[in-house]
Amino acid sequence: MTLSNPGLVEKRRGEIALQAKENGAGVLGVSGDWTLHSKAPGAAGMMSAIDAAESVRSLTFETSDLTMWDSTFVTAVLQVMEKAKVKGIEIDLGGLPSGAQRLVALASAVPERQGARRTTSRDGFLVAVGKGWLDFQKTSLATITFLGEATIALARFSVGRAKFRRVDFMIAIEACGPKALPIVTLISILIGLILAFVGAVQLRQFGAQIFVADLVAIAMAREMAAIMTGIIMAGRTGAAFAAQLGTMQVNEEIDAFRTLGFSPMEFLVLPRMLALIVMMPLLCIYANILGILGGAIVGVGMMGLTATEYYVQTINSVSLFDFAFGVFKGVIFGIVVALAGCLKGIQSGRSASAVGDAATSAVVMSIVLIIVLDGLFAVVTSILGI
Repeated sequence: MTLSNPGLVEKRRGEIALQAKENGAGVLGVSGDWTLHSKAPGAAGMMSAIDAAESVRSLTFETSDLTMWDSTFVTAVLQVMEKAKVKGIEIDLGGLPSGAQRLVALASAVPERQGARRTTSRDGFLVAVGKGWLDFQKTSLATITFLGEATIALARFSVGRAKFRRVDFMIAIEACGPKALPIVTLISILIGLILAFVGAVQLRQFGAQIFVADLVAIAMAREMAAIMTGIIMAGRTGAAFAAQLGTMQVNEEIDAFRTLGFSPMEFLVLPRMLALIVMMPLLCIYANILGILGGAIVGVGMMGLTATEYYVQTINSVSLFDFAFGVFKGVIFGIVVALAGCLKGIQSGRSASAVGDAATSAVVMSIVLIIVLDGLFAVVTSILGI
């Protein structure tokens, strides 16, 4: 865009004229066209005129004869200001056109970026350890606070005082339940097949193929159904929770909830946690049935067992306690997945990469906690003999 002084339409080459006064003041007259396609002297010409008058200590502009100008003129003025600052010359911009004054002021208000010039230095060992310890304390405090708020929200829900939209709860139910059935179906059948194949290789050496049914039923009921369902929900639902809440954090929606007096814990976290608490037992039972069917495919189809033999052996090998114990572990794993996903989502930073990191961290945290808790369950049941 080219700017011009009204009333002056004759175009002529840009020129510079410096008038130096006895008191060290100088008036830099700028005339003609100072545009991209004109042959204006530019900043170099201005500074040459200033250098020629060594007594100049302050400088003003005279632009009454300036016919046309654009960003070329503004750039030249900015460069002259930088060089004049080094020489200790004071610049008065009052003589510039009003539009040029605003552009110069706007350009001068933007701070210089120093990030590219900054040299990075690694912290020492003790500094790194100290920062790691402080980060650990901060994260631990935030996690404990979150768990406390989640417990309070569950308590308020148990007495009917929690506030959240029922439609959000139903949406979470659909996401955690029906939409998760295809992947749970596939994984459960494959796990049953794998367990049966592994058992068949060993048991066939002793002519004890019938005990493949025992192996598959006990492993699915007590361990594999709950663990695999929990891991599936961690990778599918836990990451989704973290991404959803992380995106809301980026859009400042969670801050808006707090501003309007709504508790994010009750309005956002509680429906998702309740959905997993409700759906995980059903998914575990479903995974048990399909895992046993997967083992039956191998036992009946490849090992010569009849369907009746496989069914009777399965019923005799597991008790109702085994199924109930596996379902109980599934509920605990569901709570872990919901809390990990919501925690990482609410603690997410306010950028797209931070949302991705939150989703990844939620999955890793959920899987690690599921394995650790399952190990604790194994130790406790071994000690108690159940």
